[in-house]
Amino acid sequence: MAFDAAMLRFVVDEINRKLAGGKVDKIFQPGKEEAVFVIRCGGEEHRLDISAGGNGSHLNLTAIRTENPTTPPMFCMMLRKHFSGARFAGAEQLGFERAARLTFDTHDEMGFSTRKHVIAELMGRFSNIIITDARDKIIGVLKSVDFTTSEKRQVLAGMTYELPPKQDKEDPTSDRVDERMFKALAAAEDPDRPAEKFIMSHFAGLAPLIAREIVYRAAGRTDATMREAERDLTAQFFRMIRIIRDLDGTPTLLKKDGLPSEYAFTEIRQYGGGCECETCETFGALIDAYYGERSREERLHRKASDVFRLLSNAETRILKKMDRQRAELSDCDDGEKYKLWGDLITANIWKLERGMASCELENWYDEAGGTVKIPLDKRLSPSANAQAYYKKYNKSKTARVHLTEQLAAAEEELAYVYTVLDSLTRAEGERELSEIRAELWHSGYASKMKNYTEKKQSAPSIARYKTSDGHTVLCGRNNVANDYLTTKVAARGDWWFHAKNQPGSHVVLQCFEGERDPSGEAFTEAAEIAAYNSKARGGVMIPVDYIQAGKVKKPAGAKPGFVVYTTNWTAYVTPDGEKISAMKQKG
Repeated sequence: MAFDAAMLRFVVDEINRKLAGGKVDKIFQPGKEEAVFVIRCGGEEHRLDISAGGNGSHLNLTAIRTENPTTPPMFCMMLRKHFSGARFAGAEQLGFERAARLTFDTHDEMGFSTRKHVIAELMGRFSNIIITDARDKIIGVLKSVDFTTSEKRQVLAGMTYELPPKQDKEDPTSDRVDERMFKALAAAEDPDRPAEKFIMSHFAGLAPLIAREIVYRAAGRTDATMREAERDLTAQFFRMIRIIRDLDGTPTLLKKDGLPSEYAFTEIRQYGGGCECETCETFGALIDAYYGERSREERLHRKASDVFRLLSNAETRILKKMDRQRAELSDCDDGEKYKLWGDLITANIWKLERGMASCELENWYDEAGGTVKIPLDKRLSPSANAQAYYKKYNKSKTARVHLTEQLAAAEEELAYVYTVLDSLTRAEGERELSEIRAELWHSGYASKMKNYTEKKQSAPSIARYKTSDGHTVLCGRNNVANDYLTTKVAARGDWWFHAKNQPGSHVVLQCFEGERDPSGEAFTEAAEIAAYNSKARGGVMIPVDYIQAGKVKKPAGAKPGFVVYTTNWTAYVTPDGEKISAMKQKG
């Protein structure tokens, strides 16, 4: 579901209830199109997140803490200049649009009290964050819009702020929209037109999910026509509008296969048993649950786009090389044929003469008997032809040895690239990206990164978990951290885990002092952590190898993260993401 005007109304109400009179403590800009206000109110710290990204713009009180750039962007500095230390005076939705005005009591350049506003326009790719003064004069804007971008509406510093042009639709929450008006519009509609399209074309601010839900409740199907939904459509429409007007909603998250698929301000029935419905405590928590992981991945891809591109190119290059080597290795199968021809020519040399284009000789090596036709070079003697075929045989034999070695090396390199890609997809901040860049630099890949300079690295990133019975589980976040954890941190008696035949983290279950074998519950949870922190995440019955850490060896000269072990055990587990997140320790 898109972040529609109805959802914004509930969010604005929640912001007003929780932030009234709060003081702006800090302002961050973790992403190019995102701003976070840290506001202290009633002894508590709240984080107000405004995301103006084209894919998933939203506004909410968030519990997610994001890593911020070392150098604040210019727009962040502008927000700090105007709103640091300001008091939150209130938020309002601008009409029934996807736009909200956040008002703050602050001071102007002369030190006099004044009000300034942050306007959040949450309209897909047209989303924006705009700063205005008390008279709605634009002071600053995240994304400037001039005549080259839009002829209909410009948003530039110095202009007076105006709302985007209204659509030719009715505000369903206004007093103007009543049952008489709704029935008149419905009566004029084509009876065979889908009822969802009727609602979407005449009324503003409602997401398609809500329009379908109204139709479903009226007719039992989301694709019902006006004729099929006629009897109960009016009643269900105004029942939904009353929920919005009275702010009587329920933060509802829909999950499919365990992953968030939709969210809404009320119960959604149209999917039946096809989706799992969850109720969140607040609308802020609802939006966090839906957008949190998506926002993290988007930020990661932006910050690590050069690394993703480098690894993608490396993968393509290696796969092409392997295809070529396999084709050449297949050609080496002709080697035995060349040896046979050389043997038969040598055995029958007395029958052959210089100048022959080919010969047909009896094949003594074939139990079924028969003859073999052998092409000859007219310019060479029979003996020279035999030597030429022996030379081809020896060449193919040597090539097979070298190609087999090269193919194994290419497969090892490809496996390494996949391990880096896997750790990159699970990176949670700038520090881990820096470690991955340093790893690639030392591995000879990062020389293609523009403007890369190696930085002094601290101890690698190790994630910590606590099992149900109090054992500590350590998890490497990338290949360098995996090496550090396995060879430097883990004691010989600790237990080491890794998803079988999959790129993933090294995981170490630390034993209590004097303990030889932790509990079965601790073993299971450590195996689940290893499975979850691997490429196999999301699967079921994932095989995880485990062995005492002292028996895991790193070969000399091996790439980061590569180890060998034998005599291991294997557990099969299905990790639960929520359970593992709850076990993770902060810091």
